[in-house]
Amino acid sequence: MIEGYAVPDFISDFWHYYIAGITAAGILFSLWLLKSQSTQKLEPGVQAELMHPTWDGDLQEFNNPLPRWWMWMFYLLILFGVVYLVLYPGMGKYAGTLGWSSAQEWQDEKTRVDAEFDKVFQPFANMDMMAVAADPTAKKMGEHLYLTYCSQCHGSSGQGGSGFPNLTDSQWLFGGTPDDIKSSLVNGRIAEMPGGLAGDAQGAKEVANYVLSLGGKAHDAALASSGKEKYAACAGCHGEDGKGNAAAGFPNIVDDAWQYGGTEAAITESIVKGRKGGMPAQLEMLGENKVHLLAAYVWGLGGGQKPAPVEPAVAEVATDAVAGAVAEEVVEPVPAN
Repeated sequence: MIEGYAVPDFISDFWHYYIAGITAAGILFSLWLLKSQSTQKLEPGVQAELMHPTWDGDLQEFNNPLPRWWMWMFYLLILFGVVYLVLYPGMGKYAGTLGWSSAQEWQDEKTRVDAEFDKVFQPFANMDMMAVAADPTAKKMGEHLYLTYCSQCHGSSGQGGSGFPNLTDSQWLFGGTPDDIKSSLVNGRIAEMPGGLAGDAQGAKEVANYVLSLGGKAHDAALASSGKEKYAACAGCHGEDGKGNAAAGFPNIVDDAWQYGGTEAAITESIVKGRKGGMPAQLEMLGENKVHLLAAYVWGLGGGQKPAPVEPAVAEVATDAVAGAVAEEVVEPVPAN
């Protein structure tokens, strides 16, 4: 599709002519059929051809022509179809003289509705997200947004599932502060791990046991020992200690927050096949005000991290010191002449 899904993006012109040809052929066939069935008229007093034997003594079916009003109704319907196909899309890539598209109609309606909703969301737009999360009205609105746009993946309670992150725990791959969550909603996230880094399936099983040993979990010591050297291919992202780098999107693999499962079999599968996940950006679809409210609600689910305290800048401290010195000079008594 092109430009907001307004025009069908056919692979080649063949499909345009194919659809347009079938449509035109259907209209011409209907005209021919109607014409062929309306060229003969029964003369007065002439009985129509009997089509079937008589049932129930006197029930018979004759080959009578259609009533004229019925025929003209079909002609008018065909005319309506031709006019419609001139004005609106329906003949392949032809967009119609009115330039109408369902995508544009949807966009216009969305713009109108968004403008109405923004009036409701606007009071919270300039509020700190922690304050928004504590506001009962904003929380209720955020819950409706979450259930509409997020619950399909993260669950109605935010606890996620296999392949979908838990939003209620303290393990946040890209950071769980209000600003981090908002950034995830605005820009989306991509999390990908290539497969086959440990060689064959046996090598993957050895690395999986080594990973389990890093987290102090039950494992096969012999396999873990063999997997230690192979783990070097993983250490570049997850670190030598397996604690990863949340800011860069590299998971901690020594905790219990395993998105795809933390058993030997699940870890082995991840190493063999790799993993590819992500969340699409939501800003274009939801708008700034909804994203702000939704980020505050997600943070308030209980797993969000508090933002780091802001340290005063050195320049501000120096300015305060100068202001204090000036104040002291002002209050210093002036000697009499």
